[in-house]
Amino acid sequence: MISVGIDVSKGKSTVCILKPYGEIVCSPFEMQHVEKGLDGLDSILQKLDGEIRIVMEATGIYHLPVLTYLTEKGYFVSVVNP
Repeated sequence: MISVGIDVSKGKSTVCILKPYGEIVCSPFEMQHVEKGLDGLDSILQKLDGEIRIVMEATGIYHLPVLTYLTEKGYFVSVVNP
Protein backbone atom coordinates (compact mmCIF):
# COMPACT_ATOMS: atom_id res chain seq x y z
CA MET A 1 0.00 0.00 0.00
CA ILE A 2 1.20 3.50 -0.79
CA SER A 3 0.50 6.23 1.77
CA VAL A 4 0.05 9.84 0.71
CA GLY A 5 0.11 12.46 3.45
CA ILE A 6 -1.13 15.95 2.65
CA ASP A 7 -0.41 18.88 4.97
CA VAL A 8 -3.07 21.39 3.93
CA SER A 9 -2.77 25.15 4.25
CA LYS A 10 -4.43 28.13 2.58
CA GLY A 11 -3.95 27.87 -1.18
CA LYS A 12 -1.30 25.16 -1.15
CA SER A 13 -0.40 21.84 0.42
CA THR A 14 2.74 19.85 1.10
CA VAL A 15 2.56 16.26 -0.14
CA CYS A 16 4.63 13.28 0.98
CA ILE A 17 4.35 9.83 -0.63
CA LEU A 18 5.64 6.72 1.15
CA LYS A 19 5.74 2.98 0.60
CA PRO A 20 5.54 0.54 3.52
CA TYR A 21 8.22 0.85 6.20
CA GLY A 22 8.73 4.54 5.39
CA GLU A 23 10.40 4.13 2.00
CA ILE A 24 10.12 7.53 0.32
CA VAL A 25 8.56 7.44 -3.15
CA CYS A 26 9.37 11.09 -3.87
CA SER A 27 10.66 13.98 -1.82
CA PRO A 28 7.97 16.14 -0.20
CA PHE A 29 6.70 18.79 -2.58
CA GLU A 30 4.26 21.69 -2.58
CA MET A 31 1.10 21.71 -4.65
CA GLN A 32 -1.15 24.69 -5.34
CA HIS A 33 -4.91 24.25 -4.89
CA VAL A 34 -5.63 25.03 -8.53
CA GLU A 35 -6.40 22.69 -11.42
CA LYS A 36 -2.80 22.59 -12.65
CA GLY A 37 -1.47 21.65 -9.21
CA LEU A 38 -4.15 19.04 -8.57
CA ASP A 39 -3.69 17.55 -12.04
CA GLY A 40 0.03 17.29 -11.32
CA LEU A 41 -0.64 15.31 -8.15
CA ASP A 42 -3.07 13.05 -10.00
CA SER A 43 -0.44 12.44 -12.68
CA ILE A 44 2.09 11.35 -10.06
CA LEU A 45 -0.42 9.08 -8.32
CA GLN A 46 -1.49 7.41 -11.56
CA LYS A 47 2.10 6.30 -12.19
CA LEU A 48 2.29 4.42 -8.88
CA ASP A 49 1.67 0.69 -8.59
CA GLY A 50 -0.47 -0.65 -5.78
CA GLU A 51 -3.24 0.50 -3.51
CA ILE A 52 -3.10 4.21 -2.65
CA ARG A 53 -4.45 5.66 0.60
CA ILE A 54 -4.49 9.42 1.07
CA VAL A 55 -4.66 11.13 4.46
CA MET A 56 -5.12 14.86 4.91
CA GLU A 57 -5.88 17.13 7.80
CA ALA A 58 -9.19 18.93 8.20
CA THR A 59 -8.38 22.63 8.00
CA GLY A 60 -11.66 24.52 8.04
CA ILE A 61 -12.50 24.95 4.36
CA TYR A 62 -8.97 24.84 2.94
CA HIS A 63 -8.89 21.07 2.45
CA LEU A 64 -12.22 20.94 0.59
CA PRO A 65 -10.95 21.63 -2.98
CA VAL A 66 -8.29 18.93 -2.61
CA LEU A 67 -10.71 16.46 -1.03
CA THR A 68 -13.34 17.05 -3.71
CA TYR A 69 -10.85 16.69 -6.56
CA LEU A 70 -9.30 13.48 -5.23
CA THR A 71 -12.59 11.77 -4.36
CA GLU A 72 -14.02 12.66 -7.78
CA LYS A 73 -10.95 10.95 -9.28
CA GLY A 74 -11.80 7.83 -7.27
CA TYR A 75 -9.05 7.94 -4.65
CA PHE A 76 -9.58 6.72 -1.08
CA VAL A 77 -9.18 9.80 1.13
CA SER A 78 -9.30 10.03 4.92
CA VAL A 79 -9.71 13.43 6.55
CA VAL A 80 -8.41 13.62 10.12
CA ASN A 81 -8.48 16.34 12.74
CA PRO A 82 -4.97 17.65 13.45
